Amino acid sequence: MFIAMALGCGAAMAQIVTTPYSKMGYGMLSDNVSSIQRSMGGVGYAMKGGRIVNVMNPASYADVDSLTFLWDVGIDLTNLWSKENGKEGYNFGGGLDYLTGHFKVAKGLGASFGLLPYSSVGYAYGGTIEGGSEARSGSGGLNQLYLGVGYQPFKSFNVGVNFAYLFGTTSNLTLITSNSTSYFSRNMRLRDWNAQVGIQYSLPLVNGRDLITLGATFQPKKSFHGDTWGTSYDSQDTKVDTVGFTSMKGKYEQPVSIGVGLSYNINRKLTLEADYTYQKWSKAKYQPIDGFEPQNMKFDDRWKVAAGLQFTPNKRGSYFGAMAFRAGVFYNHDYLNYNGNNVRDYGASIGVGLPAPNGKTTVNLGVEWRHRETSPTQLITENYLNITLGVNFNELWFWKSRIR
Repeated sequence: MFIAMALGCGAAMAQIVTTPYSKMGYGMLSDNVSSIQRSMGGVGYAMKGGRIVNVMNPASYADVDSLTFLWDVGIDLTNLWSKENGKEGYNFGGGLDYLTGHFKVAKGLGASFGLLPYSSVGYAYGGTIEGGSEARSGSGGLNQLYLGVGYQPFKSFNVGVNFAYLFGTTSNLTLITSNSTSYFSRNMRLRDWNAQVGIQYSLPLVNGRDLITLGATFQPKKSFHGDTWGTSYDSQDTKVDTVGFTSMKGKYEQPVSIGVGLSYNINRKLTLEADYTYQKWSKAKYQPIDGFEPQNMKFDDRWKVAAGLQFTPNKRGSYFGAMAFRAGVFYNHDYLNYNGNNVRDYGASIGVGLPAPNGKTTVNLGVEWRHRETSPTQLITENYLNITLGVNFNELWFWKSRIR
C-alpha cells in the first residue's frame, strides 16, 4: 500500500521547484531535509533523537523509542519573484515534499523508509522572436523510494545505510510558432539504485546534560541507468522524430558526495549544529543531446555550508515551554554553470514546532527566504519565500495493553 501511494505521489513532488535554472542538467537537487531541518538552515548530519526522522544521516535511525512508530509528512508552498534584464516576474508553486517513516526493529537497531525528491524541474517562460514567438517549459523530477537501517554497536556510536530506488522522468520543451509550429523536447527517464552510508559519534560532557555529536555521510560515485532522448516535430512535416535515444549507463554519473556535521546539545534544551556538504560534480559524466541542451552548460563542484539551532524552553512544562523554536542560515555553491557563470543561492529560515494536545504528534511550521543568482555575471536573480508544513505523527504502535 505504501509503495503504491508513494509512486502515485511522485509526480506531485516534482513540481515544488519553480526556476528556469532547473532546465539544466538534472534540475535542482534536493538535500533530503525534513520540515524541521529546513527551519534550521538544512542541517542534519549530526542530528539525532527519537522524535525526528533524519534521512540526511541513516546512522540516526538507531535512536528511536522501542514503543514508537514515527510518520513525517512535509508540504511546501513557494512564492518566487525574479528579475532579468530589468523585467520582473512572479510565480507560485508547491506540493508534497516528502513522506517518511521510522521505527525500531530490535535493541540498538532502527529502520526508516519513505519517498523523497532527488531533483526537480519546473519552469515556464517565453518571448517574441523574429517572425513569431517562442515558449519554453519544463516539468517532472527524479524521486527516490528508500529503505534504511541504523545500528548502535556500542554506546555513543551509530552506523547506518540508506538504499534507494531512483525513478522519474524530466521533460524540457521548446515551442516555436511562426509560419509553422514546431517543438523540440529533451527527455530523461531514470530507473536506478542508490546507496549512502553514515556514522554518528556522541560525547557526553562532564555535567552529564550536554552532548557533542559528530556525524558524517558518504555516497559513492556511480553511473546512472535509464534513457535520454530528444523529440522534434514540425507542423509542415506532420511526423514526430526521436533524436539521440541513448542509454544513460556510462554516459551520465552521480559524483562522490561527502557530508560532515557537528552538533552541541546544551542542557537538553538548546541544540546548535553546523554542516558542510561537498559533491564533486565537475568529474561526473554528462553527455548532452546535440541541439537539445542549453549551450555553454557545464557542471561545477557543489558545496554547501549551513548552521542552525533549536530551542525548547521546557518539554515537561507549559504548552509554550514545550514548543520548539528554530532558526538557520545556509550558503550553496551549486553544481550548475551556464556560460562561465555559477548558480549559487543563500538564505535564512525560522520555524516553530507545535505539540498536539496528546504530546506526541507535532506540527512543524517554517518560513524560508532564499536568494538565487549567477556569478560573476548576474543573469536571472530570484527571491523565494517558502512556507513549509510538516506533521510528525508519533504513534505507540508497539504498546501492549494489559487486561485487568
